[in-house]
Amino acid sequence: MFLFVNILFLGGVKAQTANNAITLRNEKLNFIPGEFYIAGVADERTEKDIVATLVYKEGVAYKTRLADLKDGAANAIKLFITRNLSQNTDLRPVIVTLHDFKLAETDSGAGGVNGHLTMAISFGLRKDYGVLELVEYKSGLRYMRSYGQTEFPETILRHGIEGAIKWFNNWIEEYAQKDIRLAKSVSVAFSDYTEKPEGDTIYYAVNRPLAWDDFKDKPRAGVFDAEIFAGIGYTEHVEVEKGVIKLEIAVKVDMPKSGSWVKSNALDAYSLNHEQRHFDIAKIVGEHFKKKIAAMGVTPDNYEASISMEYLETLRELTSMQNQYDHDTHHGNDRRAQADWNTRIDEELKELGVK
Repeated sequence: MFLFVNILFLGGVKAQTANNAITLRNEKLNFIPGEFYIAGVADERTEKDIVATLVYKEGVAYKTRLADLKDGAANAIKLFITRNLSQNTDLRPVIVTLHDFKLAETDSGAGGVNGHLTMAISFGLRKDYGVLELVEYKSGLRYMRSYGQTEFPETILRHGIEGAIKWFNNWIEEYAQKDIRLAKSVSVAFSDYTEKPEGDTIYYAVNRPLAWDDFKDKPRAGVFDAEIFAGIGYTEHVEVEKGVIKLEIAVKVDMPKSGSWVKSNALDAYSLNHEQRHFDIAKIVGEHFKKKIAAMGVTPDNYEASISMEYLETLRELTSMQNQYDHDTHHGNDRRAQADWNTRIDEELKELGVK
């Protein structure tokens, strides 16, 4: 945000600066924030001990001197805000960071003083991990004053701070309900990923059982008669509505035809059932993934990382369960163990609402 203003001040009043320190006068801001409070002020300026270069009169000569806000810019601004702006700590904690905050005066040579305030201030949310930057405010303000109006530097600095806070208040009121960084909660909905028309990848569906024609890859040499590569993935769609992150997760339980194969001597219903159960196991683990995410209570700050970590655990669970299935059934050769697993898989699919 850029602002440039020219101001002409006339008249004479007493000075408000002493000992090269400028004290900000208390002046209540004329609004009450409904979305934030100022939790802190940080100073990232290059010259942290200088706020102003002021023109003053010494005898008949006009000279310049360096000045700072009393107790330093960060402390002075935080104190000013604490005293003059409502601080509801139930709202979002915001950190104000000074990047540029400098007032420079010069002798106009025409019986007065020219002044120029430059400001660059960023606003960010305080988080456990640091500060989440939101937006930056930049402003330039010029003025003219008479030599006797030595209170004007304080007025200009104070109004500059007030203007930045008011601007941020307007900004956050506009974006509070639609900026994902300002969201207060997460709502998660699940679906099963589908793709039509069907291509090389088969996505799990109860009414779409596997057929031997789906095994398109060239058979491998070895002791196994068939192999299926059943996997789990997901896609995300994110929207922000009334301050809530609406997260839609479409879970993919899939099998690539080009990655699955069968030998000609194994083209029977029993062997096909064994491979179908590998696909069913992937579906079960995919449903476990949904349930674990739903039970997490994810927040705007952790939902992406939490879901990613749970997905890795899901892949481990899938590998473990598939290996256990093949171990117990001896890759389908133990018909009694295969029957037990058939029952176990059907019961869990029913419990999960799949069948």
